[in-house]
Amino acid sequence: MEAGIVGLPNVGKSTLFNALTMSKAAQSANYPFCTIEPNEGVVSVPDTRLGRITQYIVPKKIVPAALKLLDIAGIVKGASEGQGLGNKFLTHIREVDAILQVVRCFEDPDVIHVAGKIDPVNDMETIELELMLADIQLLDNSLDKAARTAKSGDKDAKQRVEVIRKCLAHLQTEQPLRTLAFDENDQKIVTGYGLLTAKPILYVANVDETDLGGQGPLVQKVRETAARAGASVVPVCAKLEAEIAELDEADRGDMLAGAGLAEPALGVLAREAYRVLGVQSFFTAGETEVRAWTVPVGATAPQAAGVIHTDFEKGFIRAEIYAVADLETYKTEKDIRAAGKLRVEGKAYVMQDGDICHFLFNTAK
Repeated sequence: MEAGIVGLPNVGKSTLFNALTMSKAAQSANYPFCTIEPNEGVVSVPDTRLGRITQYIVPKKIVPAALKLLDIAGIVKGASEGQGLGNKFLTHIREVDAILQVVRCFEDPDVIHVAGKIDPVNDMETIELELMLADIQLLDNSLDKAARTAKSGDKDAKQRVEVIRKCLAHLQTEQPLRTLAFDENDQKIVTGYGLLTAKPILYVANVDETDLGGQGPLVQKVRETAARAGASVVPVCAKLEAEIAELDEADRGDMLAGAGLAEPALGVLAREAYRVLGVQSFFTAGETEVRAWTVPVGATAPQAAGVIHTDFEKGFIRAEIYAVADLETYKTEKDIRAAGKLRVEGKAYVMQDGDICHFLFNTAK
């Protein structure tokens, strides 16, 4: 899964990206377009259940789930019309599964705001408008082609025309497409166009070190605005997180404790990003490795097996499943099985977050 970190220039995007990916590269200069190509990083998703599992099943390797992050250059007002680096930014956003928008909620006279003032709600509205205008432009261009094809009687084209018109009508009300409901077939069309405002969004309120809990008035305004759009907010002090990321593992705990934080921001952000993306984790556990895998909420057992290897899904026979709590109670898989707690599930089983699985499959299929 991929998430793109977006925001106006100088809101702390690259600082946050470097902290999350534990990059020790020099922080970006105080210029609007210092990030031209999106930086990419793959980060491990913290999950305490891995530690709980490995207390009883000791592997040679532990592999957490991963989230790919893209640091996308700052968007400015008029980007949909080519201002700044214009559509270059928007193209990068079309390729991600979710948007993490960094909103500046701190004062610093040494870091110039592109709008000349600190107004996070205005920043949110500026970017949302640019994304909506870009979607309108793409849909207008696509409508003519779909309409011409539909005249020949093509059923798929007729459906595309209906979906495009539905989307355009909604956007004209100045509402993003993520607030519009689609059935499964229509959703495939929307996804195929890579529409920006249809992507789930998570707002990251970049706060200063005096407001780590995000209780200040600027963050409250962000929460109110996000709530009206059905989105959530995570407060993060990117500057502090960058300092923590520079420390050795042994020293991070002391700095976190001194700041009153239980964990680095990655843990909170990753879990909330998972929720926004509509995904969850299941585990495989053995002496070779204990690994977390990512599947969409609602995935079936064969689909989960296919995440490991496509042959596992094609030749799926059944899954043997138990919970982390079962392992903590009975200590070994042998005793879990003896207690009747190891479940045998078939093709219709819907995966639950935290399932520990063994998949049985036929390679001849």
